[in-house]
Amino acid sequence: MLRIAVLGCGRIGQMHAANVARHPRSTLAAVYDVHKPSAERIAHDLGVKAAASAEEIFASKDVDAVLIATATPTHADYIEMAIAAGKAVLCEKPIDLSLARVESCAAKIAGTSIPVQLGFNRRYDPGHAAARAALVAGEIGDLHQVIITSRDPGIPPRSYLEAAGGLFRDMTIHDFDLARFMLGEEPTEVFAIGGALIDPALGAALNEIDSAMFILRTASGKQCHINNSRTAVYGYDQRVELMGSAGMIISDNRKPHEMRRYSSKSVEASEPYQFFFLERYLEAFMAEIDGFVDCVEKGAAPLASFEDGRRALILAEAAYISMREGRIVKVSEVNA
Repeated sequence: MLRIAVLGCGRIGQMHAANVARHPRSTLAAVYDVHKPSAERIAHDLGVKAAASAEEIFASKDVDAVLIATATPTHADYIEMAIAAGKAVLCEKPIDLSLARVESCAAKIAGTSIPVQLGFNRRYDPGHAAARAALVAGEIGDLHQVIITSRDPGIPPRSYLEAAGGLFRDMTIHDFDLARFMLGEEPTEVFAIGGALIDPALGAALNEIDSAMFILRTASGKQCHINNSRTAVYGYDQRVELMGSAGMIISDNRKPHEMRRYSSKSVEASEPYQFFFLERYLEAFMAEIDGFVDCVEKGAAPLASFEDGRRALILAEAAYISMREGRIVKVSEVNA
């Protein structure tokens, strides 16, 4: 049983702690949060210790690995501390909002054999994973286009947006990673447009956008279209389409159930999509833990590595340049 401590007891940290506790090959060793009552509540509910500090967790001989779900500005520091302590790492995205800080972290941990896995959980989604497996098996021939739709059910509160680091680094970074995962080669060009279509006043106040579209192209000419929205009134909209020379594959949305209603007013009326990421990607989050245990115990390569996190952030930075300057940006233009 891999002994994993969870750093961060906010919404996603609580979910991770519960997943680790019930995973058949891991055990929850401890939890920590700067907000002590949050850590104590989760520790009580799951029957584990609430550490007094992050340093206590890194120094503990009863902890084999750490899952970092704290505020983004702490991620790189905690990765470095974990590696120095000889503990494997599963870290939520992004590594940092600053590409320069990501590069310095990469240099600091270079050469380590200790696993570092990034929390790009969508790679583990059963539908997305099956779509990629079918693609790799040649079921649609040569891949031509990838279309990724990712729309949240509702715009988050202002306090969240103020700390999120921008739509591209906070939300689209998952889609940039998924694009790379499906394309099988690196995007070399990015074009992005965005706007505050949902809440123009809030967008103006924060200099932030809530709706965006992206076009990515690889060196061989493969194309990817990503579209994002902070609000979809019908639920959490998550779809991936792969189109190739011999056919098409779709990994579609999920609903609470598949009952449909027929009446004089409508046909095939059904439930809205699952509400948000905790519900939609529940199986993916559990499979992510399974993959992490394999990395530590079997020496498997992480399905989503530190380098994947770095490259996704580079795409986000290229997209920001494109949006600001209204042009196609070569990814090679981006540097720390």
